[in-house]
Amino acid sequence: MDFKQYSTEAAATAIYPRKDEENFLYPVLGLVGETGEVAQKIKKVLRDQEGKLTERVRQQLKAELGDVLWYWATLCRELNLDPAEVAQQNLDKLSDRARRGKLGGSGDDR
Repeated sequence: MDFKQYSTEAAATAIYPRKDEENFLYPVLGLVGETGEVAQKIKKVLRDQEGKLTERVRQQLKAELGDVLWYWATLCRELNLDPAEVAQQNLDKLSDRARRGKLGGSGDDR
């Protein structure tokens, strides 16, 4: 499955206020919330399991990452961005930084 197909199929399951209008706030909040759930699960692995992932937690993370992907694709759609182009642009940016030895550090203009 490619990003465009995923985005189209994800949109078919999108039910939220003002879906048919420009409404990027709802998927942004969902993306932040789901990303937080991933972080919480990892935090508990560090706290309770000495940093060792169990298969159960791995499967829970898989489900949460699927939710992150859904909100990301939905947000791309709300912003009229092609998810495949977003992904390719990110890889191009990172490849350029790697070529220039600028993967470390911080800031958008590395």
